[in-house]
Amino acid sequence: MTLFFKNHQLILLLITIHAISYPKVQAFKEPFHPRDILPFLPRQVSWPILNTLNSAVDLLPTFVGTATPVENSLQWKGACFYNNSAWLEFNNKSKTEFGGGTLHIKVSNAHSWTCMDLYLFATPYRVTWDYYFLSREHTLEFEEWQSKAEYEYVKHKGISIFLMQAGMLGTLEALWEVLPLFTDTNWGENSNVAFLRKHMGATFEERPQPWVTNISADDIHSGDFLVLSKIRGRWGGFETLEKWVTGSYAGHTAVCLRDSEGKLWVGESGHENEEGEDIIAIMTWEEWWDYELTKDDANPHIALLPLHPDLRAKFNETAAWEYARSMTGLPYGYHNLIFSWIDTINGNYPSPLDAHLVASVMTVWTQFQPAYAGNMWNEALNKRLGTQNLSLSEILVEVEKRGSSFGELLAIPEQDNWVYVDGKSTSCVAFVFELYKEAGLFGSLASSIQVTEFTIKDAYTLKFFENNSSRLPKWCNDADTMKLPYCQILGRYRMELPGYNTMDPYPHMNERCPSLPPKYLRPAGC
Repeated sequence: MTLFFKNHQLILLLITIHAISYPKVQAFKEPFHPRDILPFLPRQVSWPILNTLNSAVDLLPTFVGTATPVENSLQWKGACFYNNSAWLEFNNKSKTEFGGGTLHIKVSNAHSWTCMDLYLFATPYRVTWDYYFLSREHTLEFEEWQSKAEYEYVKHKGISIFLMQAGMLGTLEALWEVLPLFTDTNWGENSNVAFLRKHMGATFEERPQPWVTNISADDIHSGDFLVLSKIRGRWGGFETLEKWVTGSYAGHTAVCLRDSEGKLWVGESGHENEEGEDIIAIMTWEEWWDYELTKDDANPHIALLPLHPDLRAKFNETAAWEYARSMTGLPYGYHNLIFSWIDTINGNYPSPLDAHLVASVMTVWTQFQPAYAGNMWNEALNKRLGTQNLSLSEILVEVEKRGSSFGELLAIPEQDNWVYVDGKSTSCVAFVFELYKEAGLFGSLASSIQVTEFTIKDAYTLKFFENNSSRLPKWCNDADTMKLPYCQILGRYRMELPGYNTMDPYPHMNERCPSLPPKYLRPAGC
C-alpha cells in the first residue's frame, strides 16, 4: 500500500514538472491540470513548486471590465475558463422603489475539469464575490439597489468585475505568502526579506558585526536625516508593501534637531504614544536611540544621512523648532499617506493594481471600518473635488458626473497648506521635509514644491546630503568593509538607497512621477 501511494506521488510529480516545463499541445481538455493537484502532494514537494508559480501579489484581483445591460457586451479570458461573457439585467423581484438586478455570467472552455475561477463584483456601494466551477451560464442576484444613487450609477456605468488571476489555489497560496509579512517571527522577517528580493531586486547583503555603531552624538547636527527600514512584525509588513509600490528602499524617517543649549533631539511623525496612537513627537536622542536598540521589535535598520555643509549653514534652527513644536502631538499623516505614492492615472500601480481596484478596496474598507476609512481618504478626496463631507460612494458618483475618473482624482497633487479636521497632515517624510522648508533649505523654490507629494525615495535621492566621504564622522561605517556614502548605524543587512543624493530640487517635483517595479524609472522633470 505504501509503495503504491509513493509511486502515484512520483507519477503526479512528474506530470506536474512536465506541465510546468513544456507548453500544452493537446487539442483535448485535460482531465485535470497539474497545478490543481499540487495540494495533494507532500508539502516538501508541492510548496516549492507553488512558490515559483504564485506570490503575495496574486492576492490582488485584476479588473476585467464592467457588465452593462447590453447582452454579452463584456467578454474576457479567465484563469480557468478561457471564454467568458457578462451582462446585467434590471428587474424588480424585490418590489422595491428602485428594484434590483441579475448579473448573467457565461463561462466556458475550461483548461481542465478541476479548475475554477474566483471573482469580485463591485459598485461604489458594495462588493461581493462568487466562484465558478461548471461551464454554463451563472447568475448573481442583486435583490435591491441600496439607493437611487446606486441605481443610477449601475444603470450608466454597470457593475465592475475583478478576476483573481491566480485562481482559487493560487489565491490561497498567495495568502500563505502575505500573511507572515506581518508576524513578529523569524518566518515573518524572512518572508519580508524574500518578498523585497523577489519583487524589488533588493540584495540584503549581511554586514560584518557589530551591527550597532558606537555613535558619538557630538557629530550629529540639526537637519541630519534618519531613514529606517523595518522588516518584522506589523510595521515590517506595512513597510514592505509601501516599499514595493513606491520604489523606496526605506520605510520610515525622522530628523535630528539641536536646541539652543546644544542638546540633541529627534523629531518623528509616527511615534506610538502610551495610548497606542501614532503621533508626531519630539524626543531626546538618548530616548529615541534607546527605543530603537532595545524596544523596537520590528528589527529596524537605520542610516544617518548628514546634511551637506552648505545646507547646514543655511538651516534656520529657530524656524525649524517653531514648526516642530506646532506639530507636536498631532496625528500621523494618514490623510495623505497614499497620495504621495499615486501621481499618475496608471503609472504608479504594480500589476494587477489599478484605480478600479483601489476604489473597490476602499469600498470594502469603508463597509468594515467607516471611521478609519474616512480618516484615511474621504476628507482628502473631498479636498480634491472641492466638496465637503461626501461619503466614498458619493465621491465616486460625483467624479462620474463631472466626466472625470477616479484615477484622475487620485492623481491630483496634495497641497502642503491643506488643513484637515485634526490639523495639518504629514507622513513621516512629509514632516521632515516640511521642517526643511520652514528651515529655508528649499530657498525660493519652497512655494512651488509640495513635500506632501514626496515618498521616502524622493527624499533620499534629493541632493541635500554630504557628498564628500572624508567629512563623514570617523565612526561612520567603521566596521563595514563597504564604505557607504551615508552612515548605517544599526542593522544586520546593508541598507541600499539607490539614487542617493543625486537630484536637484525643481518646481512641482514629484507631482507626476510613475513608479512601476522593478526598475521604478521616472522621466526627468516629473
